[in-house]
Amino acid sequence: MPETLSEKNKLGLWTSTSLVIGNMIGAGIFLMPAAMASFGSIGLLGWVFSAIGSFFLAKVFSNLSKLLPHATGGPYAYTRDGLGDFIGFLVAWGYYLAVACANAAITISFVSALSTFFPVLGSSSFIAVATGLCSIWLLAYINTLGVVAGGKLQLVTTILKVLPLLLVAIGGLFFIKAANFSPFNTSGSGIISALQATATMTMFAFIGIESATVPSGSVANPEKTVARATMLGLLITTFIYILGSVSVIGIIPAAQLQKSLTPYADTAVIIYGSNARYWVSAGIAIAAFGSLNGWTLLQGQVPYAISKDKLFPPIFSRTNKKGVPYMGIIISSIMVSLFMTMNYTKGLVAQFKFLLLLSLLSVLIPYLLSAAAYLVIRVRKTPQAGGWAGAIMLAILAFGYSLWAIAGAGQEAVYYGFLLLLAGIPFYVWAAFRKKAE
Repeated sequence: MPETLSEKNKLGLWTSTSLVIGNMIGAGIFLMPAAMASFGSIGLLGWVFSAIGSFFLAKVFSNLSKLLPHATGGPYAYTRDGLGDFIGFLVAWGYYLAVACANAAITISFVSALSTFFPVLGSSSFIAVATGLCSIWLLAYINTLGVVAGGKLQLVTTILKVLPLLLVAIGGLFFIKAANFSPFNTSGSGIISALQATATMTMFAFIGIESATVPSGSVANPEKTVARATMLGLLITTFIYILGSVSVIGIIPAAQLQKSLTPYADTAVIIYGSNARYWVSAGIAIAAFGSLNGWTLLQGQVPYAISKDKLFPPIFSRTNKKGVPYMGIIISSIMVSLFMTMNYTKGLVAQFKFLLLLSLLSVLIPYLLSAAAYLVIRVRKTPQAGGWAGAIMLAILAFGYSLWAIAGAGQEAVYYGFLLLLAGIPFYVWAAFRKKAE
């Protein structure tokens, strides 16, 4: 966004932090304890492992935000600055499509969560699609009103989605039964294999850790705010994830938990009574809605940053009087609407799932390359600074964790993800010729 925006029209610490928390905590976290129940309580170590790896990434993004405080675009801006136009473009191309696919999936989760209160959404594809489209375009409209409008909504939805999770996480500590934590490993494999499997599952819950870096140009005092928001968002989210898992696993026996379709709601009923199921279900819907809002804000910022660098069509760099890249939001919302509708269209469901598989790697690659770009940018920006041993170690650990995460995504995701990135090369060649001609 234009640097001329006044401070009151920019995101502050708490709205930036809510963007990180809100984008990481989606509807899926409410199902995670059941998905991991078959492994035993070793799953808690999987959360810890993922949190540690995510800490290295968060620290890299935090440091990069200090080195390039006004670089709108997050991972794209960092990789382009450190590794050049081509690598930056590939990161942005994949990330942009991945966000569109993710938003479609989040919209489907939101509609599914609402079906608890409106059963017709589960039986009528037409009404489900209409509800999904209304939510997509409502949030698109809100985010064209200014980054502060989207930020305030994000703060409210983040608080509302975190509350039921905290009520279960903290209230559940008084109902835990130690016997439910044993046996420690029920996966049927060794501890290392079980730890790797659970850490692979949990690492996807930390995707979105870079969210505060993407709209850096629209953040007040970005050299301090973005770094603080990234680390604070990670700490709060990790606390909620681990403490919530401890309570759910400690209250519901593993055999019962594996069969649960609503583990957090089932736990809340034990703690607070039967009515608790409804406010947890409401929390799931709000979690999806808030996550969709946060990613909608980013889906305008990323193509705006690429277009401003003349690596994307100029239409994406158009802004309204509020300084919002509205054309990017509109075009992205059209894509999200199409992807979401595919899921409810017979014959296209498989294609939609395939798109999600394609996009998975495109979310992880920016983490890997941002870690690589970190040292390059640090050498150029602060060549006389000390602490190089720590910086090198941080980059290696963040790069290694990202590489491990990519391997954990599976062979099929890696194969098709690279094909998706390669598909962007003709667009880069076109942009390069256009840029040279100008």
